[in-house]
Amino acid sequence: MPKHLVITADDFGLSPEINDAVEQAHLHGVLTAASLMVGAPATADAVARARRLPNLRVGLHLVLVEARPLLPPAEVPGLVDHHGRFRVDTAAYGAAIFFSPARRRQVRAEVAAQFEAFRRTGLVLDHVNAHRHFHLHPVIAGAMIAIGRDHGMRAVRLPAEPSRLTGAIDPAAPRFLPAVVRPWTAMLGRKLRAAGMMVPDQVFGLAWTGAMTGERIAAVVDRLPEGLTEIYTHLATAGAFAGAAPGYRYVEELAGLLSPEVRAAVARSGASLGGFLDAPPRG
Repeated sequence: MPKHLVITADDFGLSPEINDAVEQAHLHGVLTAASLMVGAPATADAVARARRLPNLRVGLHLVLVEARPLLPPAEVPGLVDHHGRFRVDTAAYGAAIFFSPARRRQVRAEVAAQFEAFRRTGLVLDHVNAHRHFHLHPVIAGAMIAIGRDHGMRAVRLPAEPSRLTGAIDPAAPRFLPAVVRPWTAMLGRKLRAAGMMVPDQVFGLAWTGAMTGERIAAVVDRLPEGLTEIYTHLATAGAFAGAAPGYRYVEELAGLLSPEVRAAVARSGASLGGFLDAPPRG
């Protein structure tokens, strides 16, 4: 099976610092794709950049946590706090969505609004994923599949990271989060494949979220499995900006994607490089 590698930047549109980094890493490094937040403060700037970067594949980064909804808060009252922002108490929030028909309707309405906002950009929809992997939630997954299919969704991130490989690179690599999400990724994978969606065979970025340094990316690429692989990153030209996640090594991740070491590893791998929709057809 041939190797195809997608290297993605998340949170495209959150800030000019992220947008700058995406453009630099695509033009001068190995970044092939970016996941767009359609309701973020710098979305218009991100879309303008994407339009002048025809080889950058752009997907939708669904946001249902840690941000403001695209719809007016009064239309999604069960999803927001008293400040009009999505709730951040993820466990209780997820349970409330699951058990409340009203909240499920609000999820569908917000997901539909975000897909429609992406459609209005005129960009080709390369892939879909969700902020904090919230599309692992069965209600959100169901809404994403049903609505996304009507908006041309054909590929979705499945955050199934092979801990054996990350552990071989770094025995101290965190294993808790990959283990926690494993049952949910299995369930989502079954739903996506049944819906005819393309999913990666493996994804890297979970254990080292916010710290996908060049050394780690090169080590993954040097051990790249066969099939479709996604490496997702968080890039910015500064370490501190509005909306920055505490502790994320944004500037280091950008430097890694620009580094000769990572470029050399990609060349050695023999993998084709591009977006999800550039992947060779499966036999």
